[in-house]
Amino acid sequence: MNLTRNATGAALAAFLLLTSPCTSAQTPGEKLGRGLSGMAFGVLDLPGTILDETRMRGPVGVPIGIAEGLGMVVTRELVGVYEFLTAPFPVPADYRPILSPPYPWDHFH
Repeated sequence: MNLTRNATGAALAAFLLLTSPCTSAQTPGEKLGRGLSGMAFGVLDLPGTILDETRMRGPVGVPIGIAEGLGMVVTRELVGVYEFLTAPFPVPADYRPILSPPYPWDHFH
């Protein structure tokens, strides 16, 4: 069991490192990584959107962030499936991200 946990943690760490955003041009691999991250970690958009809204609006941003975050979780998951399935194709042009931020954990920077 401990070996499985270590392997899972190592795989997750490698995935996060390989899919982290960089300043280079977008590639099919990055689009695939965005898709996988959206499907696996889309739920991070809920606390991330709450954080973004409270940074902009103060305490009133909490309920707004909850409402927007719930919608973004669904959106992130669906866009993740789309990006995963269309990773080999440059749609949108040059493999650009559809959502901003491109990765669900980018809210926390």
